[in-house]
Formats: sequence, structure tokens, C-alpha cells
Amino acid sequence: MDWGLKNRLSRIIKPESARTVMLAVDHGYFLGPTSGLEVIGKTVKPLLPYADSLMLTRGALRTSVPAECDIPIVLRMSGGTSILHDDLSNEDITTSMSEAIKLNVSAVAISIFVGSAHEKETLTNLAKLVTQGEEYGIPVLAVTAVGREMTRDAKYLSLCCRIAAELGAHLVKTYYCDDFEKVVETCPVPIVIAGGKKIAEQDALKLAHNAISHGAIGVDMGRNIFQSD
Repeated sequence: MDWGLKNRLSRIIKPESARTVMLAVDHGYFLGPTSGLEVIGKTVKPLLPYADSLMLTRGALRTSVPAECDIPIVLRMSGGTSILHDDLSNEDITTSMSEAIKLNVSAVAISIFVGSAHEKETLTNLAKLVTQGEEYGIPVLAVTAVGREMTRDAKYLSLCCRIAAELGAHLVKTYYCDDFEKVVETCPVPIVIAGGKKIAEQDALKLAHNAISHGAIGVDMGRNIFQSD
């Protein structure tokens, strides 16, 4: 792993703790102005001191995060469908790596949809992004999106995470499940946990605790943070 890639990863995963708290506010790319993110900047600003990195789209970054802000950025690089469609898996790469470099990001993120109608496209897009990331020293976070027809169990999530790692992802974002340690054991790169839909605050804290206790290096949560009271 090249120095630049290692350096960028160290901005996201803190070397002193080997942990990370990532704040995800990229939901608008398919949900639009979802509850809590109607005005992105208003939501993000008070949360920045508590996050190790911020995951969002290029449009949100340019319009809603001050340029003098020094928080590491994880740039959402995939999209193309909205909540109005039944199949959200028909995504493509929506931002170039050269633009990611111009935006001085610490990592880029792309969703994969294992088992979906567009599985091949999302996996080959991940592979292409990893190749570019390796060329320019930018880590790639693979987000294991789960379609309505998929079960979030250890067997399925292990499959997703392992495929992402085998294609070169440097980090994987996935869901917590029973027997989560099996997911971690079979994935050779670090895993962060998605929060998913809003749940009770104590349940979200328990989810994060259990995930880290079973091998996750941290969380990449959004709605369970910005939709909290």
C-alpha cells in the first residue's frame, strides 16, 4: 500500500485507537430531502466536532461544507436511481476520480448490490474505482447495499463483504447481524457498520457496541444520528 493511500486511511481510521466514527449524510442522492437533512449545512455543522469523517456527495460538499473545514471527506461516487424506482441497484459511477482529487477527499465510496439485477455492473464499477484509487492513492469504501428481497444474515453479508474485499476495496460498510464475527473473520479488510433506518437511541448505541465488540472498527451512521432528538 502506497504512502498516500496509507496516509488518507489514517485520517479516517484513527491510528491511536484503530477506530472510526463516520457521519453519513449522503442519503439525498436517492432519497431527496429526507427528514433531518432538509438543509444539509444546518444539520452537518453542529455534528462535525464529533465525527472522524464525513460521507457525502460532491454537490453536498460544495454547497454545504465550508472549505476551511478540515474534517476528512469520504466522497459518494455512485448513484443514478431514486426512491421512486423499485430497483435501486441500477447505479453507475457518477463522479470522476480527478474530481475527487480536486475536492481533496480522503476516500471515495461506492455501493454494491450483490444478488440484485445489476450485480455485475455494481461489482465491475467497484473494481474500476479501486484501480483508479490505487493509481492515485485514494482508498475505496464499498457499501454493501441490501435489496428488499435479501436477508441480512451472516451468510449473505459474508458473501458481500468478501467479494468487495476480493475486488480490492480498502474498507467495507455493511450491516450488523447475528453471528457477525463470521462476517468479520472472512473479510480481510476493516468493516464499519451502517445504521440503517432510524431506531431508538439506546438500540442504536447497543447496535454500535455489539458490532465493535464482534470485530467492526467503527460506525458509518446517518439517520440514527441526524434524526435523533
